[in-house]
Amino acid sequence: MPSPLPTPPREGRALISDCDGVLVDSEAIAERIVIDRLEALWQIEGVHDAIRPLLGMRTAVVLTEAAAALGRVISEEQIHSIREEIRARAGEAPQIPGAVEALQALPLLLACASNSDLDYVERVVARLGLDACFGGRLFTGDRVAQPKPAPDVYLAASRELRVPPAGCAVIEDSVTGARAALAAGMTVLGFTGSAHHPGERRAALREIGVHVTFERMSELPGLVERWLGDEFGVASEAGERAGSAA
Repeated sequence: MPSPLPTPPREGRALISDCDGVLVDSEAIAERIVIDRLEALWQIEGVHDAIRPLLGMRTAVVLTEAAAALGRVISEEQIHSIREEIRARAGEAPQIPGAVEALQALPLLLACASNSDLDYVERVVARLGLDACFGGRLFTGDRVAQPKPAPDVYLAASRELRVPPAGCAVIEDSVTGARAALAAGMTVLGFTGSAHHPGERRAALREIGVHVTFERMSELPGLVERWLGDEFGVASEAGERAGSAA
């Protein structure tokens, strides 16, 4: 259970960080494992194009939807094997440069919301020394009805933090995660520093309505200050509706 909430330095505001691709550079590891395993399994090329739109979703969804798109079949045993390999290798992924320092410097209530399982996120947070920053405020895809791109994990965070969606900013690196946060009515700060092609990721995020993107974690404190100063606009009607539901 999350620890008791501290008095937030800015009442009614919170910053929620994704895990993979924001705290640790694990997305590339997972993508490479999926491509290599599926190409070996099916003896085909072109897997990358099938999984690109699915990045950021839970592993089982990526695998089953990629199989459907390519006209192939994948068993539960094969899904489990690939998922366990990803968990083992991604859990030791290098941290995103500057992420820990940037988060520790922010005068905000912090939380982490990920599509990964809780035990994995707990291990990553502990390894990075971010336990005190997040204070157990970890929200994961295995604890909600629908994972990202549904807004459930972000709405769960909003309820637990007692901060309305319009008062939450989210750091997301994937289109899948950004869709979830936007659907929850939150402001998204799109991080492109973990992408192979930051320009392409920036364009993809902006295409779905993420207007603020950044490539280096050293930029985060300044962006947060601008957000706290309401430079990024007010909550949309969708955000206000999400807040009413939260």
